[in-house]
Amino acid sequence: MKKYNTVIRTTWAGIGSLALLTACQNKNEEPRQPNIIYIMSDDHAYQAISAYGYGLNRTPNIDRLAKEGALFTRSTVTNSISAPSRAVLLTGKHSFVNGKVDNVQPFDWDQPNFPKLMQANGYQTAMIGKIHLDGIPQGFDFSMVLPGQGQYYNPDFLINGKKIRKEGYCTDIITEATLDWLKNKRDPGKPFCVLYHQKAPHRNWQPAPEYLNLFDDVTFEPPSTFFDNYEGRGRAAKEQEMQVHGHATWGHDFKMIVDPQGDSTGFHRELERFTPQQREKWLAAYTPKNEAFKASYPHLTDEQIARWKYNRYIKDYLRTIQSVDDGVGQLLDYLEEAGLSENTIVVYTSDQGFYLGEHGWFDKRFMYEESFRTPLLIRYPKEIRPGTVVDKLVQNLDFAPTLLDYAGITPPEEMQGETFRELVAGKTDEWRDAVYYTYYEYPSVHMVKRHYGVATERYKLMHFYYDIDEWELYDLHTDPMELRNVYNDPGYAGVRETMHKKLEELRRQYGDSDELDKKFLKEYLEHQN
Repeated sequence: MKKYNTVIRTTWAGIGSLALLTACQNKNEEPRQPNIIYIMSDDHAYQAISAYGYGLNRTPNIDRLAKEGALFTRSTVTNSISAPSRAVLLTGKHSFVNGKVDNVQPFDWDQPNFPKLMQANGYQTAMIGKIHLDGIPQGFDFSMVLPGQGQYYNPDFLINGKKIRKEGYCTDIITEATLDWLKNKRDPGKPFCVLYHQKAPHRNWQPAPEYLNLFDDVTFEPPSTFFDNYEGRGRAAKEQEMQVHGHATWGHDFKMIVDPQGDSTGFHRELERFTPQQREKWLAAYTPKNEAFKASYPHLTDEQIARWKYNRYIKDYLRTIQSVDDGVGQLLDYLEEAGLSENTIVVYTSDQGFYLGEHGWFDKRFMYEESFRTPLLIRYPKEIRPGTVVDKLVQNLDFAPTLLDYAGITPPEEMQGETFRELVAGKTDEWRDAVYYTYYEYPSVHMVKRHYGVATERYKLMHFYYDIDEWELYDLHTDPMELRNVYNDPGYAGVRETMHKKLEELRRQYGDSDELDKKFLKEYLEHQN
């Protein structure tokens, strides 16, 4: 049941301006509606934010949002892959409703999205960074987006549709452009909503020049499940292609120009995009490390090689996050200096979770916890108490209705998410008891099988289908790492029945069905051919 703390009704059929909120507002006065800065990184695992307590790295600036606002421990996604997740963010609708079910199908920008509603109701809007949805973004007064995945070094951008290459490091450029828009391009008499989206820490994790040697003096211990043999799981876990030691590549992922056997990896072609100065710094940092590994390679055991690969992966991944955290710090400092902190909602999240060696994996896609869960931190001094912790099952499906609620705009009925404004403010404890998940991109890169499922606070039920028909059930209280499928355990017969009922309930509620699955599969296979 939708419950919104708003007084203004807005529909897509007749979008009107919020005259009562804006007509009598002096152009030079601070807007009464809150400003919104929505920060989203790409593939930033909650395990790699120090506020979550995993001890891998330090992210003091992102942590400020938890200290001064709220940290969500069970924020989840509806579809753990980049473009579909972003489509859900914009539309507030599941993938099978907004049409963007995978990274292959086109996205319909003509459909309603929350920035369009904000524009129509007096907000200035900007989209800066990565969106990974084809076409010119709609709903933004200013857009500066990376084409597709984008590049870490000297990236191209589509600036209001015009392609321009900018020299420098992508994370820094996106931060600088966001600050420039806030400082110099917006109308200070209007509220603003900025989507500030980083490419990092997406594969292939190319760090900024100043962080090329960060963590060189550290050896990371892999997660306890790094050498998982997938016993007790089904074919999906066993047949994936996303193992750090097995599927990641010497060149693209591990930055070797020549592999330990002496063969060229092709990584030198990636360095051709760098300026001479950038390339010189990169090679000065990586060549000694690579040569030392190649010299020791003939004498290493398979486990030692796997541990080296894990360390190269996790260090590069964390190095790229350091630049993201720096950018968050610059943004928060600007808000303080400009006197905007009190009236600005700052959100930090990722388009999905990510595997940092758990089960031996990198990437995402599965409904297992590490990719299903995503970081979420929000600061809004007017409503959110410092140090708030929210343990409820919120989803990226909820972002659009929540941000609209803060803006004083009632989300349209077609949005399927719920506003969690009152939940995070501590005004209610009522919330959903289960969330629904879908994943469609198979057969494809990483070979994670198609599946859908339901999760409650304690249990998770998943159905893997297409070339298999397997069910998995996990008890997250007794098995938080999801190592034992209890679907056929007689002791869980009652739980299994309850979870099946909950799954069918949610499929009906959101409008999903086996027929839709078949439709999207047919379209996907036709596109592949």
